[in-house]
Amino acid sequence: MPVSESPGWLWLTPGWAWPFAAVCIGVPLLALALDWLVGEPPAAWHPVVWMGRALQACGERLAPSQPVAQDLKRFWLAALVWCALAAIVLIVSSLAQHLVLRLHELLAAALLAALLKPLMAWRMLRDEVLAVEVALGQSLPAGREQLARLVSRDVSQLTADQVRESAIESLAENLNDSVVAPLFWFVLLGLPGAALYRFANTADAMWGYPGMRGGRYWQWAGKWAARADDVLSWLPARITALLLALSAGGVQLRSLVRQARKTPSPNSGWPMAAMALALNVRLAKPGVYTLHGNGRRASPLDTRRAARLCGHAVLWLVPLLAGLQLLILVVFAWLQV
Repeated sequence: MPVSESPGWLWLTPGWAWPFAAVCIGVPLLALALDWLVGEPPAAWHPVVWMGRALQACGERLAPSQPVAQDLKRFWLAALVWCALAAIVLIVSSLAQHLVLRLHELLAAALLAALLKPLMAWRMLRDEVLAVEVALGQSLPAGREQLARLVSRDVSQLTADQVRESAIESLAENLNDSVVAPLFWFVLLGLPGAALYRFANTADAMWGYPGMRGGRYWQWAGKWAARADDVLSWLPARITALLLALSAGGVQLRSLVRQARKTPSPNSGWPMAAMALALNVRLAKPGVYTLHGNGRRASPLDTRRAARLCGHAVLWLVPLLAGLQLLILVVFAWLQV
Protein backbone atom coordinates (compact mmCIF):
# COMPACT_ATOMS: atom_id res chain seq x y z
CA MET A 1 0.00 0.00 0.00
CA PRO A 2 1.19 3.61 -0.47
CA VAL A 3 3.40 4.84 2.33
CA SER A 4 1.19 7.88 2.85
CA GLU A 5 -1.66 5.59 3.94
CA SER A 6 0.40 4.05 6.74
CA PRO A 7 0.37 5.34 10.32
CA GLY A 8 3.54 6.38 12.07
CA TRP A 9 6.28 8.95 11.89
CA LEU A 10 9.93 8.87 10.87
CA TRP A 11 12.30 11.82 10.29
CA LEU A 12 9.48 14.03 11.62
CA THR A 13 7.68 13.36 8.32
CA PRO A 14 4.18 11.84 8.35
CA GLY A 15 3.86 8.59 6.50
CA TRP A 16 7.00 6.63 7.38
CA ALA A 17 5.40 3.54 8.87
CA TRP A 18 6.85 0.35 10.28
CA PRO A 19 6.07 -1.72 7.12
CA PHE A 20 8.06 0.73 5.04
CA ALA A 21 10.78 1.32 7.60
CA ALA A 22 12.43 -2.03 6.91
CA VAL A 23 12.68 -1.10 3.22
CA CYS A 24 13.80 2.42 4.03
CA ILE A 25 16.86 1.11 5.90
CA GLY A 26 18.16 -0.07 2.54
CA VAL A 27 17.82 3.31 0.78
CA PRO A 28 21.43 4.44 1.48
CA LEU A 29 22.68 1.06 0.25
CA LEU A 30 20.56 1.38 -2.90
CA ALA A 31 21.93 4.89 -3.45
CA LEU A 32 25.51 3.62 -3.09
CA ALA A 33 24.77 0.82 -5.55
CA LEU A 34 23.38 3.33 -8.05
CA ASP A 35 26.43 5.50 -7.55
CA TRP A 36 28.79 2.62 -8.30
CA LEU A 37 26.84 1.23 -11.27
CA VAL A 38 25.59 4.40 -12.94
CA GLY A 39 27.76 7.25 -11.69
CA GLU A 40 26.74 10.89 -11.91
CA PRO A 41 23.63 12.09 -13.74
CA PRO A 42 24.06 14.61 -16.61
CA ALA A 43 24.89 18.14 -15.45
CA ALA A 44 21.57 19.40 -16.81
CA TRP A 45 19.74 17.17 -14.31
CA HIS A 46 22.16 17.33 -11.40
CA PRO A 47 20.75 19.10 -8.31
CA VAL A 48 24.20 20.01 -6.98
CA VAL A 49 24.97 21.70 -10.30
CA TRP A 50 21.72 23.65 -9.94
CA MET A 51 22.76 24.70 -6.44
CA GLY A 52 26.14 25.85 -7.75
CA ARG A 53 24.56 27.89 -10.51
CA ALA A 54 22.19 29.59 -8.07
CA LEU A 55 25.07 30.39 -5.71
CA GLN A 56 27.19 31.76 -8.53
CA ALA A 57 24.32 33.89 -9.85
CA CYS A 58 23.76 35.42 -6.42
CA GLY A 59 27.48 35.93 -5.94
CA GLU A 60 27.97 37.66 -9.27
CA ARG A 61 25.01 39.94 -8.64
CA LEU A 62 25.50 40.78 -4.97
CA ALA A 63 29.19 40.36 -4.11
CA PRO A 64 31.37 43.51 -4.26
CA SER A 65 33.18 43.97 -7.58
CA GLN A 66 36.52 44.12 -5.76
CA PRO A 67 37.70 42.56 -2.47
CA VAL A 68 36.83 44.89 0.39
CA ALA A 69 36.81 44.72 4.17
CA GLN A 70 33.80 42.78 5.39
CA ASP A 71 31.23 44.75 7.36
CA LEU A 72 28.16 43.76 9.38
CA LYS A 73 25.74 44.77 6.62
CA ARG A 74 27.39 42.47 4.06
CA PHE A 75 27.54 39.64 6.59
CA TRP A 76 23.80 39.71 7.28
CA LEU A 77 22.96 40.16 3.60
CA ALA A 78 24.97 37.01 2.89
CA ALA A 79 23.19 35.19 5.72
CA LEU A 80 19.81 36.23 4.33
CA VAL A 81 20.64 35.08 0.80
CA TRP A 82 22.06 31.79 2.11
CA CYS A 83 18.91 31.17 4.17
CA ALA A 84 16.62 32.02 1.25
CA LEU A 85 18.40 29.57 -1.06
CA ALA A 86 18.49 26.94 1.68
CA ALA A 87 14.73 27.37 2.15
CA ILE A 88 14.17 26.72 -1.56
CA VAL A 89 16.31 23.57 -1.34
CA LEU A 90 14.33 22.35 1.68
CA ILE A 91 10.94 23.08 0.09
CA VAL A 92 11.78 21.36 -3.21
CA SER A 93 13.35 18.29 -1.56
CA SER A 94 10.49 17.99 0.97
CA LEU A 95 7.93 18.16 -1.83
CA ALA A 96 9.81 15.52 -3.83
CA GLN A 97 9.98 13.25 -0.78
CA HIS A 98 6.29 13.78 -0.05
CA LEU A 99 5.30 12.81 -3.61
CA VAL A 100 7.54 9.72 -3.55
CA LEU A 101 6.07 8.56 -0.25
CA ARG A 102 2.61 8.40 -1.82
CA LEU A 103 3.73 5.42 -3.89
CA HIS A 104 4.04 1.73 -3.02
CA GLU A 105 6.77 0.97 -0.49
CA LEU A 106 9.21 -0.76 -2.86
CA LEU A 107 8.79 1.82 -5.62
CA ALA A 108 9.10 4.64 -3.08
CA ALA A 109 12.36 3.19 -1.75
CA ALA A 110 13.80 2.87 -5.27
CA LEU A 111 12.83 6.42 -6.23
CA LEU A 112 14.07 7.82 -2.94
CA ALA A 113 17.44 6.16 -3.56
CA ALA A 114 17.50 7.67 -7.06
CA LEU A 115 16.83 11.12 -5.61
CA LEU A 116 19.47 10.63 -2.91
CA LYS A 117 22.18 9.44 -5.31
CA PRO A 118 23.05 12.86 -6.85
CA LEU A 119 23.56 14.24 -3.34
CA MET A 120 26.48 11.87 -2.71
CA ALA A 121 29.37 10.73 -4.91
CA TRP A 122 31.78 7.97 -3.98
CA ARG A 123 32.66 6.51 -7.38
CA MET A 124 33.51 9.88 -8.97
CA LEU A 125 35.65 10.87 -5.98
CA ARG A 126 37.59 7.60 -6.11
CA ASP A 127 38.10 7.77 -9.87
CA GLU A 128 39.26 11.41 -9.80
CA VAL A 129 41.84 10.72 -7.08
CA LEU A 130 43.20 7.61 -8.79
CA ALA A 131 43.39 9.63 -12.02
CA VAL A 132 45.85 11.99 -10.31
CA GLU A 133 48.25 9.09 -9.80
CA VAL A 134 47.82 7.98 -13.40
CA ALA A 135 48.51 11.54 -14.59
CA LEU A 136 51.60 11.78 -12.36
CA GLY A 137 52.90 8.67 -14.09
CA GLN A 138 52.80 10.63 -17.35
CA SER A 139 54.31 13.91 -16.13
CA LEU A 140 54.31 16.32 -13.21
CA PRO A 141 52.34 19.01 -15.15
CA ALA A 142 49.69 16.40 -16.01
CA GLY A 143 49.45 15.43 -12.36
CA ARG A 144 49.07 19.06 -11.31
CA GLU A 145 46.38 19.61 -13.92
CA GLN A 146 44.41 16.60 -12.73
CA LEU A 147 44.78 17.64 -9.08
CA ALA A 148 43.39 21.09 -9.90
CA ARG A 149 40.05 19.38 -10.58
CA LEU A 150 39.93 18.31 -6.92
CA VAL A 151 41.38 21.16 -4.86
CA SER A 152 41.04 24.94 -4.68
CA ARG A 153 44.70 25.61 -3.79
CA ASP A 154 47.36 26.78 -6.25
CA VAL A 155 48.99 23.63 -7.67
CA SER A 156 51.47 25.26 -10.05
CA GLN A 157 54.46 24.95 -7.69
CA LEU A 158 53.73 21.58 -6.09
CA THR A 159 56.26 18.77 -6.35
CA ALA A 160 55.21 15.25 -7.31
CA ASP A 161 55.15 14.23 -3.64
CA GLN A 162 53.01 17.23 -2.75
CA VAL A 163 50.59 16.49 -5.58
CA ARG A 164 50.19 12.95 -4.30
CA GLU A 165 49.75 14.11 -0.70
CA SER A 166 47.12 16.64 -1.79
CA ALA A 167 45.21 13.97 -3.68
CA ILE A 168 45.17 11.66 -0.66
CA GLU A 169 44.12 14.55 1.60
CA SER A 170 41.30 15.43 -0.79
CA LEU A 171 40.14 11.83 -0.85
CA ALA A 172 39.92 11.70 2.95
CA GLU A 173 38.26 15.11 3.32
CA ASN A 174 35.74 14.52 0.55
CA LEU A 175 34.89 11.07 1.85
CA ASN A 176 33.09 13.04 4.53
CA ASP A 177 31.75 15.82 2.32
CA SER A 178 30.56 13.63 -0.55
CA VAL A 179 29.57 10.37 1.14
CA VAL A 180 29.38 10.14 4.92
CA ALA A 181 27.77 13.50 5.74
CA PRO A 182 25.01 13.41 3.08
CA LEU A 183 24.02 9.88 4.08
CA PHE A 184 24.20 10.75 7.78
CA TRP A 185 21.82 13.68 7.34
CA PHE A 186 19.57 11.58 5.14
CA VAL A 187 19.16 9.07 7.95
CA LEU A 188 18.36 11.82 10.45
CA LEU A 189 16.17 14.12 8.37
CA GLY A 190 15.39 12.34 5.12
CA LEU A 191 15.98 13.79 1.66
CA PRO A 192 15.69 17.41 2.91
CA GLY A 193 18.54 16.75 5.36
CA ALA A 194 20.85 15.40 2.66
CA ALA A 195 19.90 18.21 0.27
CA LEU A 196 20.50 20.91 2.89
CA TYR A 197 23.92 19.49 3.69
CA ARG A 198 24.95 19.37 0.03
CA PHE A 199 23.78 22.96 -0.40
CA ALA A 200 25.79 24.11 2.64
CA ASN A 201 28.87 22.23 1.46
CA THR A 202 28.55 23.66 -2.06
CA ALA A 203 28.10 27.18 -0.67
CA ASP A 204 31.24 26.72 1.41
CA ALA A 205 33.18 25.56 -1.65
CA MET A 206 32.00 28.53 -3.73
CA TRP A 207 31.77 31.33 -1.16
CA GLY A 208 33.89 30.11 1.73
CA TYR A 209 37.41 30.29 0.26
CA PRO A 210 39.37 33.57 0.01
CA GLY A 211 40.82 32.52 -3.35
CA MET A 212 37.46 32.10 -5.09
CA ARG A 213 36.62 34.89 -7.56
CA GLY A 214 39.62 36.90 -6.38
CA GLY A 215 38.29 37.07 -2.83
CA ARG A 216 35.02 38.80 -3.78
CA TYR A 217 32.80 35.99 -2.57
CA TRP A 218 34.77 35.46 0.64
CA GLN A 219 34.56 39.11 1.66
CA TRP A 220 30.81 39.08 1.04
CA ALA A 221 29.59 35.68 2.21
CA GLY A 222 32.57 33.52 3.10
CA LYS A 223 32.32 33.52 6.87
CA TRP A 224 28.63 32.63 7.00
CA ALA A 225 28.97 29.87 4.38
CA ALA A 226 32.03 28.41 6.08
CA ARG A 227 30.47 28.41 9.56
CA ALA A 228 27.23 26.82 8.33
CA ASP A 229 29.21 24.01 6.71
CA ASP A 230 31.33 23.62 9.85
CA VAL A 231 28.22 23.08 11.98
CA LEU A 232 26.67 20.50 9.65
CA SER A 233 29.98 18.67 9.14
CA TRP A 234 31.10 18.54 12.78
CA LEU A 235 29.78 15.11 13.74
CA PRO A 236 30.03 13.42 10.29
CA ALA A 237 33.71 14.42 10.02
CA ARG A 238 34.50 12.64 13.27
CA ILE A 239 32.46 9.62 12.22
CA THR A 240 34.48 9.53 8.98
CA ALA A 241 37.73 9.56 10.95
CA LEU A 242 36.54 6.67 13.11
CA LEU A 243 35.42 4.71 10.03
CA LEU A 244 38.87 5.15 8.49
CA ALA A 245 40.53 4.11 11.74
CA LEU A 246 38.27 1.08 11.96
CA SER A 247 39.05 0.14 8.34
CA ALA A 248 42.77 0.36 9.07
CA GLY A 249 42.47 -1.91 12.09
CA GLY A 250 42.70 0.96 14.53
CA VAL A 251 44.85 4.05 15.13
CA GLN A 252 45.93 5.69 18.36
CA LEU A 253 43.04 7.93 19.42
CA ARG A 254 45.29 10.39 21.24
CA SER A 255 47.44 10.83 18.13
CA LEU A 256 44.35 11.25 15.98
CA VAL A 257 43.01 14.05 18.17
CA ARG A 258 46.39 15.78 18.32
CA GLN A 259 46.96 15.63 14.56
CA ALA A 260 43.38 16.65 13.68
CA ARG A 261 43.78 19.90 15.63
CA LYS A 262 46.70 21.04 13.47
CA THR A 263 44.50 22.14 10.56
CA PRO A 264 42.68 25.51 10.46
CA SER A 265 39.37 23.77 9.79
CA PRO A 266 37.58 22.28 12.82
CA ASN A 267 36.46 19.30 10.72
CA SER A 268 38.62 18.45 7.70
CA GLY A 269 41.61 17.62 9.87
CA TRP A 270 39.85 14.60 11.35
CA PRO A 271 39.53 12.38 8.26
CA MET A 272 42.87 13.64 6.90
CA ALA A 273 44.67 12.87 10.16
CA ALA A 274 43.04 9.43 10.30
CA MET A 275 44.23 8.76 6.76
CA ALA A 276 47.79 9.90 7.51
CA LEU A 277 48.00 7.68 10.59
CA ALA A 278 46.33 4.71 8.90
CA LEU A 279 48.78 4.81 5.96
CA ASN A 280 51.72 5.96 8.13
CA VAL A 281 52.43 8.75 5.64
CA ARG A 282 53.12 12.45 5.97
CA LEU A 283 50.37 14.72 4.62
CA ALA A 284 50.99 18.46 4.41
CA LYS A 285 49.74 21.70 2.93
CA PRO A 286 52.85 23.84 2.43
CA GLY A 287 52.96 26.74 4.85
CA VAL A 288 49.74 25.72 6.62
CA TYR A 289 50.01 22.34 8.39
CA THR A 290 51.80 19.01 8.47
CA LEU A 291 49.97 15.90 9.60
CA HIS A 292 51.93 12.93 11.00
CA GLY A 293 55.27 14.59 10.33
CA ASN A 294 57.12 11.45 11.38
CA GLY A 295 55.42 9.42 8.66
CA ARG A 296 57.11 8.42 5.42
CA ARG A 297 56.60 10.09 2.08
CA ALA A 298 53.54 8.90 0.19
CA SER A 299 54.36 6.52 -2.66
CA PRO A 300 52.31 5.70 -5.79
CA LEU A 301 50.98 2.60 -4.03
CA ASP A 302 49.68 4.72 -1.16
CA THR A 303 47.14 6.41 -3.41
CA ARG A 304 45.59 3.04 -4.18
CA ARG A 305 45.87 2.01 -0.55
CA ALA A 306 44.01 5.18 0.42
CA ALA A 307 41.25 4.47 -2.11
CA ARG A 308 40.93 0.91 -0.81
CA LEU A 309 40.81 2.14 2.78
CA CYS A 310 38.03 4.58 1.93
CA GLY A 311 36.15 1.79 0.16
CA HIS A 312 36.25 -0.27 3.34
CA ALA A 313 35.07 2.77 5.32
CA VAL A 314 32.05 3.08 3.02
CA LEU A 315 31.24 -0.58 3.64
CA TRP A 316 31.43 -0.01 7.42
CA LEU A 317 29.18 3.02 6.99
CA VAL A 318 26.23 0.95 5.71
CA PRO A 319 25.58 -1.07 8.90
CA LEU A 320 26.28 2.04 10.99
CA LEU A 321 23.54 3.95 9.16
CA ALA A 322 21.16 1.00 9.39
CA GLY A 323 21.73 0.83 13.14
CA LEU A 324 21.16 4.57 13.50
CA GLN A 325 17.94 4.30 11.49
CA LEU A 326 16.69 1.44 13.64
CA LEU A 327 17.49 3.46 16.76
CA ILE A 328 15.41 6.35 15.40
CA LEU A 329 12.53 3.94 14.74
CA VAL A 330 12.68 2.59 18.26
CA VAL A 331 12.70 6.10 19.74
CA PHE A 332 9.70 7.17 17.65
CA ALA A 333 7.84 3.97 18.52
CA TRP A 334 8.53 4.59 22.20
CA LEU A 335 7.27 8.18 21.92
CA GLN A 336 4.03 6.91 20.37
CA VAL A 337 3.28 4.54 23.22
